[in-house]
Amino acid sequence: MTTSGLTGDALLAAIVLLGSSVQWLTGMGFALVAVPALVLLLGPAEGVVLANCAAGAISVVGLAGGWRRVRPGSMVPLCAAAACTVPAGAWLTRQLPEPALLLVMGALVTVAVLLVMGGARVPALRGAKGAVAAGAMGGFMNSAAGVGGPPVSLYAVNAGWTVREFVPNAQFYGVVVNAFSVAANGVPRLSGARWGWVVAAMVVGAVIGRGLAEQIPEGRARLLVLGLALAGGVTAVGKGVWGL
Repeated sequence: MTTSGLTGDALLAAIVLLGSSVQWLTGMGFALVAVPALVLLLGPAEGVVLANCAAGAISVVGLAGGWRRVRPGSMVPLCAAAACTVPAGAWLTRQLPEPALLLVMGALVTVAVLLVMGGARVPALRGAKGAVAAGAMGGFMNSAAGVGGPPVSLYAVNAGWTVREFVPNAQFYGVVVNAFSVAANGVPRLSGARWGWVVAAMVVGAVIGRGLAEQIPEGRARLLVLGLALAGGVTAVGKGVWGL
């Protein structure tokens, strides 16, 4: 499953660059876009923890300019619930064989994307109880599949948040939940050269994403991210089914 050599490094850099670009373009989306490709390239365990590290780092940088708009009343129950379910997701990744993990991850991504695209209205995702439910789902999905953002997106939709309100809170949540996930799963075992490719791709992706943000309408950019994520999720499902 693991691809090595220059071709593998170039593919890894391309995936991280794409994920970083869409994260800076829309305020979220690194994991949705990158995780399916990363798990196919590096394997489920390494792909998830690399996504956790990269998405967390991008959220830290992005939060620097928007931390004053974070809503503690919503973020405390979200993050506390996520901290409780991260260990369960990490445990699951250690128990399932690789094809089953691919199938689970792909299914989680696919279902989450379809719900977000549909703007699902879920009464259970409103108020303090909704924050706890979204945080619990997000923590489990983040440590198991590297994709913890969709439940928070659904919570924001049901809470009536604007994009301006959502982005800094999503970044704060990303910092916290990815820190917990890295603590539970560990860091990816990459060579120094591969880490160099990853960091360089994140920097270039940030530059590209910020530049495109001024050119591409928000709605079109969001649809692009979700379309890429849906394609990746379906591919991972297919790969998992093929390997069973």
